[in-house]
Amino acid sequence: MADQDPTRTVRFLFCNEEHRPWTSVTAATKAKERDDRLVAIINTDSVCGVREEDRLAGRHPGVTLFTEPSGEPFARLMERLNQLYDIGLDHRVEQRERPGDDDGSFVNAGYPHAIINIGSWPYADAAYHTEQDIPERIDIEHLTKATRLHLAAALTLARTEPLS
Repeated sequence: MADQDPTRTVRFLFCNEEHRPWTSVTAATKAKERDDRLVAIINTDSVCGVREEDRLAGRHPGVTLFTEPSGEPFARLMERLNQLYDIGLDHRVEQRERPGDDDGSFVNAGYPHAIINIGSWPYADAAYHTEQDIPERIDIEHLTKATRLHLAAALTLARTEPLS
């Protein structure tokens, strides 16, 4: 990204989920209080969290979820970028019934265009948030693909008009 010249500011927010004080709820609330004009919120969570059979077979599922209709164009952008750049995730888009995860904090704060990218949906990694959830289980190839997709989205959104 150092070689890029975006027309918008790109920020990466690292929060400690629901654990205080660095939560997505706090970040979303503060953004709304400042009247931040956020063009896109892309939550990256458990991108390598996949079903065991997918992991063992070397498959790389990726799901982009949106809650509100205004999030769908961003979800579809992820789908298009995966294809355009031949990133190689087995990608799909789905709408969920209500806000959840860290993207839900932004939806609830008044940013309905927030989305989340995860490995499997519904969550299918039996080791997620357990003692078996260790770094050695990370599929580096899968993580690389997901990272490429997120960077492609950040650079695309940093250069274009908001999606509608």
